[in-house]
Amino acid sequence: MKKIKVLIVDDSALVRDLLKEILDSDPEIEVVGTAMDPYLARNKIKSLNPDVITLDIEMPKMDGITFLKNLMKLRPMPVVMISTLTEKGADITLEALEIGAIDFLPKPKLDLRKKINEYKEEIIQKVKGAARAKVRPYKPSQNSQVDVLEKEVAPKQSVDAVLKKKARPSYGKDTQRIIAIGASTGGTEAIRHVLTGLNPDLPPIVIAQHIPESFSKPFANRMNGACQFDVHEAEDGQLIQPGHVYISPGSHHLIVVRKGSNYYCKLHDGPRVNRHKPSVDVLFRSVADAAGPHSIGVILTGMGDDGARGLKELHDTGAPTIAQDENTSVVWGMPGVAVRLGGVDQILPLGKVARGITKLASKKVRQTELT
Repeated sequence: MKKIKVLIVDDSALVRDLLKEILDSDPEIEVVGTAMDPYLARNKIKSLNPDVITLDIEMPKMDGITFLKNLMKLRPMPVVMISTLTEKGADITLEALEIGAIDFLPKPKLDLRKKINEYKEEIIQKVKGAARAKVRPYKPSQNSQVDVLEKEVAPKQSVDAVLKKKARPSYGKDTQRIIAIGASTGGTEAIRHVLTGLNPDLPPIVIAQHIPESFSKPFANRMNGACQFDVHEAEDGQLIQPGHVYISPGSHHLIVVRKGSNYYCKLHDGPRVNRHKPSVDVLFRSVADAAGPHSIGVILTGMGDDGARGLKELHDTGAPTIAQDENTSVVWGMPGVAVRLGGVDQILPLGKVARGITKLASKKVRQTELT
């Protein structure tokens, strides 16, 4: 089996040693070199030809953002950013991910050797995911793929651990339309692309994107400035209104509940589902229960299978569903599984997803789908 060759770029010798120790422990990964600054990294990329780079953001001589822009213009390749989990770090990391980095991981703490097992699986997972991801050149006028995954790897639990499926949900003719979107690896940029292609006269949109707590609010703020909707990091008890987008916080599952003809956000601090919190499966199940055929389900690029079963539940209520196609997905994991499960009505390239949502939102719910 061919090993994934990794180059570690970080100005801290301790961090370089820790990352090398962790990555070399996996039989499918080989650290072929390290570099303390981008200039040394540039030469080692040429001589070592790595498959994946881990890149620090703050470094001497040249910062990681500048280096990343040059790299993704001249020699696009999978990059995993090393970031501090602060609001400032979140903004810079989101910029790096827009430029073309596949993923990020938090900056290792000085006492990491005491907790190396807690950090180990996360780094390995992200490097392997990056090695499989599609990379596109950076163009200043067009953002590249974006994504943020969560901070930990936890035991895999199903959606039942948070939200039991209702036996026979009821939907009235006055039930309002709602759009539910789920994504993971590559999803932040995919979400931006979809939202900027939609008009704000559509039904409300709820989103579950795998993202850490420190990053969800900055991400919502970036989306608010990029599209015509009012975009919020969802709050517990918040009324869901047309023309608004509600993004699940990185610390909680987002559940949609219906009271009369209105929908509300409910935040749930339960266990991770499919190793994620927020989980797309949790959001989709709640929408299936609250809105059923009055909803539209959309699953975008992402590693793993979170959301695939939830989309099938939406589909089985009569809700129309869309999956991003393989060619435009950074990783065709979640949408691919949803297709295999038979939960997808339309498979569309990213550039046509917004148009597909708009067409579906204009159609009336078939009377045979009402209970």
